[in-house]
Amino acid sequence: MVPRKPGEPHGLSPREAEVLAGVAEQLPNAQIARRLQVSVRTVESHVSSLLRKYGVADRTALAAMNRHLSSTSIEPGRITHIPVSHTSFVGRRQERQDTLAALAHAAPVCLVGPGGVGKTRLGAVVAQAASREFSAGGAFVDLAPIGEGFVLRAVADALGLAERPPQPLTEVVAERLALGRSLLVLDNCEHLLEEVGDLVERLRATCPQAGILLASRERPGLAGERVITVPPLAGEAEALFLDRARAIDPAFTAEPAAVAEVCARLDGLPLAIELAASRVAALGIDALLVGLQDALRLLSGARGRPRRHRSLRAVIGWSYDLLDEEERTLLRRLSVFAGGFDLAAAVAVMPDLSPSAVADLIGRLVDKSLAGIAGGSRWRLLETIRAFAADQLTGSGETEAALRLRLRWAAQAAETLEARLERGGQPLERLEGGGRPLESRFRGSRQPQFDLVADDLRATLADTPAVPDRDAHRLARSLAHLTFARGHHREAIDHYLAAADRARAATDRHADLMNAADTAVAIADGRLALRLLLQAADVVGDTGRRTATLASALALTHRYLRGSDLPPVRAQVAEALQAATSASAGDRTAALVAIAWAWQRGGLELARTAADSARRCGDPLVLLAALDVLTGANVQAGRMRTVQRISQERLTLIKDLPAHEPAAAAEIVDTFHSAARAALCVGDLPAAIALAGRAEVEDPIGEHPYLSLPKLIRPLALSGRFSKVFHQTPAMWQAWHQAGRPRSTWLSTGVYAAALAHGLAGTGEFALWRSRALEMAGTDDPATAPVLAAFAAFADARVATHAHVIAGARVTAPTHDDVATLVERAFAAFTSRWYESYARAAGAELAVVAGLPEAAELVAAASPFAEQNTWAAASLARTRGILYDDHDALTEAVDLWTSINARFERACTLRLLSARAQG
Repeated sequence: MVPRKPGEPHGLSPREAEVLAGVAEQLPNAQIARRLQVSVRTVESHVSSLLRKYGVADRTALAAMNRHLSSTSIEPGRITHIPVSHTSFVGRRQERQDTLAALAHAAPVCLVGPGGVGKTRLGAVVAQAASREFSAGGAFVDLAPIGEGFVLRAVADALGLAERPPQPLTEVVAERLALGRSLLVLDNCEHLLEEVGDLVERLRATCPQAGILLASRERPGLAGERVITVPPLAGEAEALFLDRARAIDPAFTAEPAAVAEVCARLDGLPLAIELAASRVAALGIDALLVGLQDALRLLSGARGRPRRHRSLRAVIGWSYDLLDEEERTLLRRLSVFAGGFDLAAAVAVMPDLSPSAVADLIGRLVDKSLAGIAGGSRWRLLETIRAFAADQLTGSGETEAALRLRLRWAAQAAETLEARLERGGQPLERLEGGGRPLESRFRGSRQPQFDLVADDLRATLADTPAVPDRDAHRLARSLAHLTFARGHHREAIDHYLAAADRARAATDRHADLMNAADTAVAIADGRLALRLLLQAADVVGDTGRRTATLASALALTHRYLRGSDLPPVRAQVAEALQAATSASAGDRTAALVAIAWAWQRGGLELARTAADSARRCGDPLVLLAALDVLTGANVQAGRMRTVQRISQERLTLIKDLPAHEPAAAAEIVDTFHSAARAALCVGDLPAAIALAGRAEVEDPIGEHPYLSLPKLIRPLALSGRFSKVFHQTPAMWQAWHQAGRPRSTWLSTGVYAAALAHGLAGTGEFALWRSRALEMAGTDDPATAPVLAAFAAFADARVATHAHVIAGARVTAPTHDDVATLVERAFAAFTSRWYESYARAAGAELAVVAGLPEAAELVAAASPFAEQNTWAAASLARTRGILYDDHDALTEAVDLWTSINARFERACTLRLLSARAQG
């Protein structure tokens, strides 16, 4: 028998794995059969089996699921994060069978019962047993340490999913769970029922095949839910008691009646039974019965509490009473940590004791089953014990002091993790799926340190009022930085704003708002970034900082914002900047002001001045911003080769930038965007494709199909790799819709490139994708969309030329009037000149093949653009060859097409040469 390969789902044979690989490559059954040297019927049988095993409807869904699971750390058919227990599972046979049977249906299944009754253990056993039925895998999510507002984040983290701004995280989770039969287990839901209920309802609407198992002390009340009541143990309670007692003392024996009495007094609650069993070896069964009798009397009749909780509290209270004063104090103070703690955290809440003394106390609590080992050098209180200890903390009057100690610990812990980040250490890692350098840099074999404490850091900050406080400010600022580096960008903005609210100095508040603005820029939320920059300018009294901030705001309106409402906004910011600018401003501020005026007033000379000023100030981020305005000025001057050289300098500058810093990340993202477009606009298709691939790896924000794919689709279409374009574009289009269909002219060029590919390939879908590009740009006329106009004119002219000269193309050849209109559009004065060279060359060729009388003049008018764009040079060489029947010109075109790997265009030109030789 061939062993199962890593990443291969449970129950998948080697042959099925080979067939699945072929389906993922979108190969037809006949081609898969030839590759594997089997019959087509055999392949069809395996495909049918795979569809059943994965629980998906068709081959497209099967391929999509295989690609997604292959890009994550989650093994197909494996439920991640199932709690591991080192003790046997006793009883619950009926509840286990009922739960497994209920999961076979679409409705959510809810394990309901009192605290300590064993819902978590039952859920873990069921999840493990059900994994074979859920071939797409899933996750077990413990919500006990999760605060309000972070349920979705916890689920995404457990599933191994990263943010893909601006797509809502809910949709990212839903897409993962929709890829076949997946299982999501949400444990300890009782404090987050409303939020859990909302999430489950949304997931049921978008991925009805997913299995959902909840565990809660209170019924969630979901529509159609199947409730499995988890009662106290009956006849199995004695077996559980004996099993746990003998795990401590293998020689333990007791009269069955005495064991039955112990279990009866504990109401059959597994947690209470296990706590009692942990003491029986030291006390004996008779002393245990006496102790239980005293404890029950002591804590009986606690009004306002459910009856089923009284015995559990009695057992915990009795264990608590057996502690000495230092042990009690530590247990009470440890209740402030919801997600577990390490020795440093425990020492922080016990400042009067030495670390060795605290370590000894922790060991004694573990021995007495009041604390558990959570892995590594970390411990955790059971949730019921933590709740009891929290009550004791309140009763002792120590709550305020303990929370202050926790805040100091949290601030220090966050700063320590942040320092490791600055040194390139591994305090955190981004989720797998995008292949970012940040992820590989932080990838380690152990769980990231940040994830171990993140919930407590968040909870600690949430408990602080929004007033100036040194420790709260330290925590908020460090937490913002850490969450940004972890890939939680929206959360990072919230924390930066929380830091601003808690800052004592205006300069600190200004810095926090600036970081929030940079984060907004990095995730392409320019409107929010502008509001934050203007707010930052208002809070700082220092003239230099105010000037620099207003300059950044003015530059931002040009770099990252589009819209008819912007001119008055720019005028207002420019007026404020003019009033704030000081003649004594430092080099950095002076450079930022020069950049702002270069954007606002335009012109190559001002842009060069800004770049010179930026070089003098010595700040690489300022220089990157200056090179961006210099890029724009050279584009408008038609100097595309210069633009590419500037891009190379920018790419060199970003190599050593700290990608975990918001301001640096924003410049890295923009540099890759600009460099990929610059390579394309000089016709260097291999470089453009390489940059798109490099950006996918090195972009610190993360990929998103409709944001990142246009960088790749444009050069793929121009190089004639149409099958790859057709493979990529549906995901881009779907993701754009899922993100709310935001208007974007610069992204629409990617969709128009898809239309170009369809037009040249003759698929019959040119008009469809052209209309989609216009929909994305928010216009019916591409000429009204400045960034799109030239690219659209180019694509329309190139497809029209192809329709004229290629027999059998499923694109109707344009009439003479249509050709004149298309050529006129190709030679229009474009507001944005990025793709002007393409438009001019394509327009000239169309004029020639259509026989327009002014064709020769148009070829001459387009010729200067060959100097700036190799693609245009090749196109114009071919055009001259057609116009003048020039063999050498056609040969030159073939050589140029070959140099930039434009396969389709080279093939078209070779056909022309062949036809000329034969005719």
